[in-house]
Amino acid sequence: MNKINHIAIIMDGNGRWGKKRGKTRKFGHLNGVKVIEKIVKHSIKLRIPILTFYTFSTENWKRPKAEINFLFKLIDSYFFKEINNLVKNNIKINIIGNTKRLPKKIKQRLKESIKRTRNCRKILVNLALNYGSKDEIINSVRSMKEKKEKISITNFEKNLYTKAMPNPDFLIRTGGKKRLSNFLLWQLAYSELYFIEKLWPDFTITDFNKIVKNFKRVKRNFGKI
Repeated sequence: MNKINHIAIIMDGNGRWGKKRGKTRKFGHLNGVKVIEKIVKHSIKLRIPILTFYTFSTENWKRPKAEINFLFKLIDSYFFKEINNLVKNNIKINIIGNTKRLPKKIKQRLKESIKRTRNCRKILVNLALNYGSKDEIINSVRSMKEKKEKISITNFEKNLYTKAMPNPDFLIRTGGKKRLSNFLLWQLAYSELYFIEKLWPDFTITDFNKIVKNFKRVKRNFGKI
């Protein structure tokens, strides 16, 4: 039975979910946050140590400015309201991605949240913010060059945002699309991939458990027979 160390999740479909209900895309994002909370709490029960959520990609800057501003306000208000609960529930927060372009207020809020949760140990929650895997790969190569390190897989991985973390055992993508969308391209090389038709706000603990159960039974060869 396969042990689970790390799950990566692409939370696709929030906006479409809101529009299907005659509401706004913002309404979909608000409900999407509730699903994140449920998955994190349930993962703690299952003793899954790491979750990585694709929160805002480098391509998402192409979205309407009003939606981008709303997403950042949502992140800011969530950590302002929930930081004490995160600490209480022993949830460690980490950010992967190029945070330089993020609004100053968001950077400060995230910095405070990371500091407050740095000693939490039940689960590590990575939020991929202004994240693009192609950028990550280029930055890793550039970093090796600047440090005059020998080009190797080991040194390359040491310069990724996910350094010192195990690669995801599997990826879940909701929303019906069957692509990686520039997410953890290197890290997902040997991961199992689960593409779900449901939109993210409709994704349930039952859906999650089915995937976990399936993964535990999968034979993983990693190139071997």
